[in-house]
Amino acid sequence: MIQNRWVSLLSLSALGVSALTGCERTPPSAEAPVAAPEAQKLPAPKPMTAEQLAHFFKPLPQRKDAPPPPEDTDAQVALGRMLYFEPRLSKNHDVSCNTCHGLTTFGVDNKALSDGHKGLKGARNSPTVYNAAGHIAQFWDGRADTLEAQATGPILNPVEMAMPDEKRVLATLTSIPEYTKRFREAFPGDKKPVTMANTARAIAAFERKLVTTSRFDAFVGGKHDALTEQEQRGLQLFATTGCTTCHNGPAVGGTSFQKLGLIEDYPGLKDAGRFDATKNEDDRGKFRVPTLLNVDKTGPYLHDGSVVELPQMVRLMAKHQLARTLTDPEVDDLVAFLKSLTGELPPAEFIAPPELPPSTAKTPKPDPS
Repeated sequence: MIQNRWVSLLSLSALGVSALTGCERTPPSAEAPVAAPEAQKLPAPKPMTAEQLAHFFKPLPQRKDAPPPPEDTDAQVALGRMLYFEPRLSKNHDVSCNTCHGLTTFGVDNKALSDGHKGLKGARNSPTVYNAAGHIAQFWDGRADTLEAQATGPILNPVEMAMPDEKRVLATLTSIPEYTKRFREAFPGDKKPVTMANTARAIAAFERKLVTTSRFDAFVGGKHDALTEQEQRGLQLFATTGCTTCHNGPAVGGTSFQKLGLIEDYPGLKDAGRFDATKNEDDRGKFRVPTLLNVDKTGPYLHDGSVVELPQMVRLMAKHQLARTLTDPEVDDLVAFLKSLTGELPPAEFIAPPELPPSTAKTPKPDPS
């Protein structure tokens, strides 16, 4: 079911709301200078026919070098759900994955910067975990290629869950009989199933189930009254503003890295973005394009959580990525369309905290240092 979701959802390969994050565009030639951004006036977009819109909603082709999706078992998903909510995977036994990526709050904590070990804050906003399986990579700088590669990073991060090393993590897990039993059930072919790799594998299996569906999915599926008249106007504007490479794919984003402040420098930008992961100067100031699914619920926005309101985000990105000043009606229509991307969360019983196994006498104690 989850795999079909990614195959059947819209591509948006030419439909990015670059009004929300950077789009790569061919720079103008030296022979054809353009007016300064504040003087530039773009023509009003022409409405698109249903046939033209349908053309943009084709599934993305599969990457030839992409590994086949894993076949997650029920045992792995159940284990991953427990580990996702497990605070004993943190140094002081008070932080879990769900702390920063709350499943009942659309996969975020709605804070600019999340609180980690001893209330420490990192430098980047916690992105939503919902629909993350459709992303080209994980983290704002894309330093993790897969959900598995991302899953254990926060556990060992000194600012987040702050476990000192893998040895401490595995000592905690193996000291709890229920976990050793569940690891054996989830990975029956492994002689030593309790490993960091299998911990990551289980958490990723659970996260692949965290998918939302919206009225826009119904619209793309042919239910043309699923969107209101205003939302359809916003969709038309979304499709015709000229940013056709950013927010694409099943997650309406997450499929590329783009420079923040492509046309006009973004004020106060200090974060080097993807450069931190690649050390390639061309990647300085680039970030993974965020998904727009549930965007109305996942603010504040940008890598640093510095923008609180969605209409302001739309205006800022139109200015810095497109050199365009949107009218109030245009912003209203775009925001209305973006709100149609808010989906239904998975069943409440699936995303509620499970009953976690009790600690044993030999379980490593919390370390508040």
